[in-house]
Amino acid sequence: MNELVKLLKEKTGLADDQAKQAVETVLGFLKEKLPAPIGAQIDGLLSGMTADTGKSVGDAAQGIIDLLGKK
Repeated sequence: MNELVKLLKEKTGLADDQAKQAVETVLGFLKEKLPAPIGAQIDGLLSGMTADTGKSVGDAAQGIIDLLGKK
């Protein structure tokens, strides 16, 4: 999630707390609107986005697209 916050700050110029709140709002919305099994996997995708794994925001976005079956 930190990578999403950083990207949002860079793209919009939002303050750190505003960017974090925006990301949390969008993620909450997605989890609420998506079928429960897919919504629950969002946290798993985001928790895998670390420098250690080399995964990025784009990887998480692709993972969500794959979960929705829109390859």
